[in-house]
Amino acid sequence: MRRTLAAGLTLLTVTALATPTAAAPEAAGQKTPGQATLTNFAFLPAETYLPGSEPSGAALGTAPINGVTPPFADQPIQGFSGLVRNSDGTFDAISDNGYGTKANSADFLLRINRIAPNFKTGVVDVVGGITLTDPNGHIPFPLTRPDRVITGADIDIESVTRGADGTYWMGDEFGPYLLHFDRAGRLMAPPVPLPGVRAPENPAGNPNLGGSKGFEGITLSPDGKTINALLEGTVAGDTPGTLRLNEFDIAGNAFTGKTWQYQLESPNFAIGDAIAVDNNRLLIVERDSAQGVDAIVKRVYLADKRDKNSDGKLDKTMVADLLNLANPKHVGGFADPFKFPFVTIEDVTILDDRTLAVLNDNNFPSSSGRTPGKPDNNEFITIRLAENLHADPRVLRRR
Repeated sequence: MRRTLAAGLTLLTVTALATPTAAAPEAAGQKTPGQATLTNFAFLPAETYLPGSEPSGAALGTAPINGVTPPFADQPIQGFSGLVRNSDGTFDAISDNGYGTKANSADFLLRINRIAPNFKTGVVDVVGGITLTDPNGHIPFPLTRPDRVITGADIDIESVTRGADGTYWMGDEFGPYLLHFDRAGRLMAPPVPLPGVRAPENPAGNPNLGGSKGFEGITLSPDGKTINALLEGTVAGDTPGTLRLNEFDIAGNAFTGKTWQYQLESPNFAIGDAIAVDNNRLLIVERDSAQGVDAIVKRVYLADKRDKNSDGKLDKTMVADLLNLANPKHVGGFADPFKFPFVTIEDVTILDDRTLAVLNDNNFPSSSGRTPGKPDNNEFITIRLAENLHADPRVLRRR
C-alpha cells in the first residue's frame, strides 16, 4: 500500500545489561543476565513517500524489487542513517545516498526528515524536513543538478550530529568528508577530507579505503568542541578489522591527527553508528552483513578510549544483543525473544541514562530482513538499560 508523509513509523524500546550476552537466544520468557528487553515497538511503512516531490528511482529499472516496482512517482522517505534528538520529542533522521550506489542515486535528493513518535499509539509521523543544498558552491566538483540541490550521486551522508548553535555536521562515505550544514540545510563550508584516507569515489584518486566504508558514525563531544568520526572500514595497511576513530576540532575546522582504533569482532563485520556517552566512552553499533534468519551479530557495544588493556584498541563491552531481546509481554505482537534482524542498523542515540533509541536503515526497496520478499519497514526502537550509563549530563540534556 502506497503511503505518504502522514504515514506512521514503528517504534520499540529495549533494556540491556552491561555484560556480554550469548549470540544464541535463551528460552522464551526467561530474562538472562545481559539480555535486553523489548518495551515499545512502532514502524514507518516501507512505502512512505514525500508527497509532491520529484520522481525517483529511475536507475533501478522497472523490474519489481521485493514486490515493489520502480521508478517511483515521489521520492521515498527511507534510508535513515543518522539520528538527532530534539527537545520537543521529535527526531531528525537523515536519508543516505538513496539506492545504494553513486550510479543509481542521481534522482534521490539528500534530506533531513523530522519524525515524531507517539509511544502510546505506536505511530511515528513524518512532520517535516529539509533538503540539503550547496547554493554558495562550496563543493569543489560538479554536482548532478544545476540548482545545486545535493543528490546521492554527489555525496553519501551516513552519520549526523548537531552543534549547540543548531547547525548539523554530517559524515560522508564518498570522500570521506565531514560536511557542515546550517539549520536550513545549506552547506556552510567546503567538505573537509580525512587526511591520508581516500574512498574510491574521491576525485583525488589512489583510494586506500573500500567503497561505502567512510564515516558511518560521528558524534559530538559533551563540551561541543570536537567530533569523533568513526570509519566503517579498515584503511589499507592497518590491521584487518580495525577502524580508525578520528578527532576533529570544530573551531579549527580540521582533523587534529589524533586517532584511536576500534576492533571489530570479525574483519567481515561493520559498524552502524556511534554516540558519545562522555569524553572517553561511546556506544557503537556493530553488525554482520546478513539479514533475517541468517543474521548472527547485531550488537551495541560500550567502547572506552582509555584502553585499560594497553593493546592499542578501544576497550569494548556489549550492552545489547539486538538478536536476543527479551519480550515476555509480546510487545508488537512478536515472539519472545524478539530479534532486530536487519542488514543495516545505523542509528543509536541516548534518551536518558538507561534508555537508548535504535533505528534501522531499510535500504528501500532492497532489504527484506523482517519478511522475505517484502521491503523492510523502518523500525525505531528504544532500549532501556539494566544499568546506568553514568553519562555526562550534557549528553543527556535535550537540545
